[in-house]
Amino acid sequence: MFPTYPTFTEGRHTAEFLKSEAEGYRSRENITVASGSGVLMPGTVLGRITSGAATAAAKAGNAGNGTISAVTTGTNVQPGVYRVEFTAATKFVVVDPDGEEVGQGSTGVAFAGPLGFTITAGGTPFASGDGFDITIAAGSGKYVPTDLAAVNGSAQAAAVLYHRVDATSVDVLAAAIARDAEVYGARLVYHASVDQPGEVAAKVAELKALGIIVR
Repeated sequence: MFPTYPTFTEGRHTAEFLKSEAEGYRSRENITVASGSGVLMPGTVLGRITSGAATAAAKAGNAGNGTISAVTTGTNVQPGVYRVEFTAATKFVVVDPDGEEVGQGSTGVAFAGPLGFTITAGGTPFASGDGFDITIAAGSGKYVPTDLAAVNGSAQAAAVLYHRVDATSVDVLAAAIARDAEVYGARLVYHASVDQPGEVAAKVAELKALGIIVR
């Protein structure tokens, strides 16, 4: 009878995903991984929480007395003040914090874009120049795995985790590759929501925009 021996499974090693990086550790960034993220392995693709709650307020001096519903945020929302500007009694445009128009809408019809809401006309019609200000609070700046369903900015890739962390119940200080590096694509770890070739390709493109090249 031959003796039996235990089987050991070797986990991922710190920075094993890293092919090359800029001199002087310039590629690295000290980050905080948000509590609730769980146990994360080296090479996990992370997103950054850049936006928080949305609040809406009618513009002072509005002629119309219509109302706006609770505001929902989309994956591409940015912190700051979005302006809803009426161009006619039932028509409006939405302008982002950078002053760029992001869509047009009508009263009684759900608006969909970086923000979601419905404006309901009141007894007194809106007039050109009326509007609402929608303020998106700044996010915590903490990092989490890039969940495609996230609506706080973290759906977009922002860094690659350098080493293993356990952020199951507490925030954890960590190191990440944030720029100017080459990484092995086969050794990256994605959130469960990123499970299709096109979704992976989109994350690769987002990393490339940061200067992180996937090989």
